[in-house]
Amino acid sequence: MNRSRTDDLLEIVNQKRKIEVTKLAEILKVSRVTVRKDLNALEEKGLLQRQHGYAIINNPDDLSYRLAQNYQVKLEIAKKAAELVKDQSIIMIESGSTCALLAQQLGKQGKKVTIITISYFIANYVAAYENLNVIVLGGAYQPSSQVVVGPLVRQTLQEFRVQQLFIGTDGFDLQMGFFGNDIMRTETVRSMAEKASELIILTDSSKFQKMGSIRQFTLAEVNQIYTDKEVPPAIKTGLESNNIQLHLV
Repeated sequence: MNRSRTDDLLEIVNQKRKIEVTKLAEILKVSRVTVRKDLNALEEKGLLQRQHGYAIINNPDDLSYRLAQNYQVKLEIAKKAAELVKDQSIIMIESGSTCALLAQQLGKQGKKVTIITISYFIANYVAAYENLNVIVLGGAYQPSSQVVVGPLVRQTLQEFRVQQLFIGTDGFDLQMGFFGNDIMRTETVRSMAEKASELIILTDSSKFQKMGSIRQFTLAEVNQIYTDKEVPPAIKTGLESNNIQLHLV
């Protein structure tokens, strides 16, 4: 996948945390006018902040920060996954940066879709799209991830049944499957999966190199995975041998 100038710009800002606009222009070998235009576009997407001649990363605890990590790859994954969702569908989307981009793509495509989610971030992220009907489940609110979790979510879920659930993941082990890092959120996502016919994971390939703390799903429980072509060959073979449909961008 070809990297764009904005990919390079985001990477530099994320590494430096705070950098002058003039310095960015020097590194990227473009004019300050061009850099400012790029920064304006990225700020509008919530991927960074601008302040008095500087570009600054978002708060690392905020989902907007995670959205900026590997942004272009996540966007391509979201575009590909959006092809799976039919007009007039009712789907569930868990949370996470790639899931937020999926919801945005459905909005941009004009599909009339009802999205059931635990993510207040996603609900706000796509609020401007009139073709999307967003239902946010109730529960205990986690400010850091902007999601709701717990028994109230499970109780509300009893009223729903959908074809597709789209989720993110925090880590992976070829023998044990997919992992999360928060026990309440992991339990909530497992409850969502009980109400969906298909479980679909959206993740950039970096997550296949990480290990989470709480098992999320076994390989046998996952139907499809959308990721990028950098997934290691051994893992690709392992996923496909477990009858998981693998979509690479």
